[in-house]
Amino acid sequence: MSRASETTGGLAGLENWLQTHSDLVAAMVLLVGFALRLHAASGTFLDPDEALHFWAANRASLSAAYEGSLHLSHPPLLVLVLYFWRWFGTSEVVLRLPSVIAGTVFCWAGFRWLTGLFGLGAGWIGLIFLAFLPPMLRISSEVRQYALLLVFIALAAYLLERALTENSVRLMGLASLSLYLAMLTHYSAFLFAATIAIYTLLRIGLRRPAPAVMVTWFTGQLLGLGIAVFLYVTHLSRLEELQGAHVPNWLPSVYLPNSYFHPGHGGRWLWALARTGSIFQYTFGQLVVGDLAFPLFVIAVVLLLRKKIAPGEFDPEPRLLGILLPLPFVLTCVAALLDKYPYGGSRHSAFLVMFAVAGVSMVLAKITSQRLSRAVVAALLIVVACNAFAWRHQPYMLRTDQKRANMDEALRFLQQQTAPSDVVFVNNQTSIVLGHYLCQTRAFEFDRSVPGFRSFACGGRRVIAASEEFRYTAENFFVRLNEMAQKYGLRSDQAVWIVQVGWDINFTQELKKQYPEFRDLKVQSFGQNISVFKVVTGQPGSHPVAVGHS
Repeated sequence: MSRASETTGGLAGLENWLQTHSDLVAAMVLLVGFALRLHAASGTFLDPDEALHFWAANRASLSAAYEGSLHLSHPPLLVLVLYFWRWFGTSEVVLRLPSVIAGTVFCWAGFRWLTGLFGLGAGWIGLIFLAFLPPMLRISSEVRQYALLLVFIALAAYLLERALTENSVRLMGLASLSLYLAMLTHYSAFLFAATIAIYTLLRIGLRRPAPAVMVTWFTGQLLGLGIAVFLYVTHLSRLEELQGAHVPNWLPSVYLPNSYFHPGHGGRWLWALARTGSIFQYTFGQLVVGDLAFPLFVIAVVLLLRKKIAPGEFDPEPRLLGILLPLPFVLTCVAALLDKYPYGGSRHSAFLVMFAVAGVSMVLAKITSQRLSRAVVAALLIVVACNAFAWRHQPYMLRTDQKRANMDEALRFLQQQTAPSDVVFVNNQTSIVLGHYLCQTRAFEFDRSVPGFRSFACGGRRVIAASEEFRYTAENFFVRLNEMAQKYGLRSDQAVWIVQVGWDINFTQELKKQYPEFRDLKVQSFGQNISVFKVVTGQPGSHPVAVGHS
């Protein structure tokens, strides 16, 4: 036998083995994905957003936890889950475990959905992407809503396809339940609900299922609409009042400004094209790979609309899939143009990942001729490149800077260097993180009796935060510090320790450059995301004096 024949025979053997043991290998991929997520979830302190979610859940009663959830910009499900989950423990890895589990199950549900739509080759490529791409690992190891959101929308899409294919009332009911859970997890699920509703109406119009299945679906849509109305009345319409900030104006202008269209910054079409490309960059966690993935997705849509792709076991009309894949991008883009929801390369568009991966996986499966061995190798090479040359959306913390050991060292420093009579002054993002660790994960509440500030006491230390300042800058720091000293009646020689934990905390470099009295400011850093320095308040209206650590 020639060497070429031996090689061909070897590839054929591998192909047959993958086909025969597909479920076993998928289980191994899921196990490795779970282990990587568990590793990412351990050994680091909670970031400000994670601490905020647990703080809202860490209450004396379920009703109090629900009330706490109303002050967040998301529906209440995660907070309610954390309220019960804390009984298992309050360490970082335990609090992140629901996301780890949900992120792993999402990989399985996405694999089954993709396989049913486009065949095993596309399913395998999608599974490897969902299991190992950097952003998927990251959002599956945080105390945030996105892993829960992804698993619920993937289950809703998968169960819907099965329900329509098998004419199953039970599966249609489960698909609706999954959709409800997604809507109760994150508001981007409203855009998914609109997408899947339009797709289902078109599919029912072409291939009418059993009457009982149709009734179940329509009933489920009415209940889903009821949930949307409930969330709007009890939360969304009151968000500005509950958060005490002008949320509708703040989101487009300050937070994620590039994810909303602003007149005078180019045309709408150019903006939409750039933002769509950034979503693919976010999905793959790598700029070049994301730029290449975007046109592959466009090719996938064209092939589907031209019916050049053979469907999988669910056997949907290819043209419907050609509408399904780009539809959520279109709806989210329109929402951003109306200043209702961000559209761009950040976790806020995470629900689009499933559709982006679906289109790219389908084209790669076609390029590899639906050969599992080639598909797996191609997907693994892409994943390796994305992890080796990963790009992360700002702001972020490096794992080495977010080590739990850094937080422990910072807490020891505060206990050793500060006196009970000293004041610890922090910004908004620091207040809940510091409270979480100073209070040793016990529940704590803020005293909001002083307008513009909130305070608490834990670990023998008094902490005061400027409520409206997410982070300090050289421009707002002195204003808030002097305002705090005046409102709290601090004496002119009061020692004040400035603690910063979180993102973008390097304003001390600006202080050193702009103010001569701060040129020799000594800042104690614990990684790049925790810093402490000391000042002594001066006379009213004057700058404080920077001092070294005693």
